[in-house]
Amino acid sequence: MAKKHKHEEHENHERWLVSYADFITLLFAFFVVMYSVSSVNEGKYRAVSESIQAALRPVTSPPVSSHRIDVGDYKSSLIPVAGPKTSFVKKLELAISKLQGPGHPITVKPIPGLLSTDKGVLLTIADSTLFESGRADIRPEALPFLEALAEVFSHSEVGVKTTHVKVEGHTDNVPIQTAQFPSNWELSSVRAVMVVRVLTEMYQVKPELFEATGFGEFKPVADNLTPESRAKNRRVELTVFTESSVPNAPPASPGLP
Repeated sequence: MAKKHKHEEHENHERWLVSYADFITLLFAFFVVMYSVSSVNEGKYRAVSESIQAALRPVTSPPVSSHRIDVGDYKSSLIPVAGPKTSFVKKLELAISKLQGPGHPITVKPIPGLLSTDKGVLLTIADSTLFESGRADIRPEALPFLEALAEVFSHSEVGVKTTHVKVEGHTDNVPIQTAQFPSNWELSSVRAVMVVRVLTEMYQVKPELFEATGFGEFKPVADNLTPESRAKNRRVELTVFTESSVPNAPPASPGLP
């Protein structure tokens, strides 16, 4: 009778394939997630980039309207500055008078922290004065005002010269999401830049005088509970720093002994 041969039990040498397959699966899932995230970020970046490029196209003068601007019928909405008016403030008043028609709230007051307008002023302009709703193109009616403002910045008036101008764009808290402006950050920033570009490229004010910043809805001056308060928050602020352009008298020479 033939003997039955006892087969040896072999160890499972292929067990590592299970772990390896799990590792490959996890690695594949990781790369799928990373690709999805990068695709979303690329799409957002492209939207922001295209919006800025579209808004910052070359600044050109709009067609001159045949409608005559009657400045005499305009009632200034300038809030009076406390104390005697400096020549600089008077020039700003003249610039404001260049606006077409009523209803353009503009305020001129001392820079916060300063007690007078001797060192500069804070000029606050309602967004409707310069822009259409949700846009960053300067309204043609606002160009005479900006041209007169450029004259103030470019020339020393009665011993006062402009040394620096901070242009800030602000919005209310109503979200905006368009192909040109994905958020209020872009809208406020591009509006500030457009003001600077008009002043420097169309009216030849020195570019080194300016800086432009957008704050979106994050620096409100009023609550956003009513249309009136939201309108106060939609604004462009120009902080204009000035200094005396009259040279200081040379120090007296010491007397002879």
